[in-house]
Amino acid sequence: MSTTAGAFLAGGIAACGAVTATHPFETVKIRMQLQGELQDKGHQPHHYRGPLHGVSVIVRNEGLRGVYRGIGCAYIYQVLLNGCRLGFYEPMRDALTTLIFKDGKTQSLGVNMFCGAASGVMGAAAGSPFFLVKTRLQSYSPFLPVGTQHRYRNAWDGMTQIYRGEGVRGLYRGVGAAMIRTGFGSSVQLPTYFFAKRRLQRHLGMEEGAPLHLASSTASGFVVCVVMHPPDTIMSRMYNQNGNLYAGVFDCLAKTIKTEGVLAIYKGFLPHLARILPHTILTLTLAEQTNKLVRRLEGRFLPSAALKTV
Repeated sequence: MSTTAGAFLAGGIAACGAVTATHPFETVKIRMQLQGELQDKGHQPHHYRGPLHGVSVIVRNEGLRGVYRGIGCAYIYQVLLNGCRLGFYEPMRDALTTLIFKDGKTQSLGVNMFCGAASGVMGAAAGSPFFLVKTRLQSYSPFLPVGTQHRYRNAWDGMTQIYRGEGVRGLYRGVGAAMIRTGFGSSVQLPTYFFAKRRLQRHLGMEEGAPLHLASSTASGFVVCVVMHPPDTIMSRMYNQNGNLYAGVFDCLAKTIKTEGVLAIYKGFLPHLARILPHTILTLTLAEQTNKLVRRLEGRFLPSAALKTV
């Protein structure tokens, strides 16, 4: 790995590349999670029926700009989230395994999951205001509205309106759900990636390179989506609520299941999978490449003593 700062930078750059390709599916996912919110099953609209149908409906009615609503906030959030997740994971894991096992190279699933969750929670807390505004921008539609509609001209206007109306606390509305959601996803993303990578190398003889990174990222992305989607649905609803529709994470979960059924927490799963698989593949694959680039830059500009400490 690079230095902590270098890994943060590499992770952020990789995530921005990934989010550019997958943002349209994120928009569809959020709208599917919000459509029919707290409505009985027989009275729920079905404007968006899947990843491809959703993208086509939005593009047809709102143009390409519609599926890329909130992309600026998404970039900032991804830099903060994945910068923390990829930048702090390895230093935390190394320090904890050294403390517990006296050897930083020891692999422990429990330690790996804890460090993955902790680094993800840090990133989610740092980026929560940007994810809040991103969610509200993406849910807005002048043609087929779902959920509460927020009329923001852009990300800055959204931040300003929220701050003026609710203060700093308003910008961190739903941060608890975001931390739970990201903690769930992060606890399995990097551990399953490195687990799959080691198994593929050991049992299938795959060598370091793009095919190995692709296969490991695919396995990791699927596991992340299954684990993270229920809290992701709760987070989207809490971010998008106006006033105090939900008192908290568990209140939102209870109301959703009571009104719409248990499967409601998996609304938008297919567009989420369509987003998270390529997103995880691109993020982790690009992270491998950007990390190598950052290491080369660090080797050129940083003194050797600084590099020996990482």
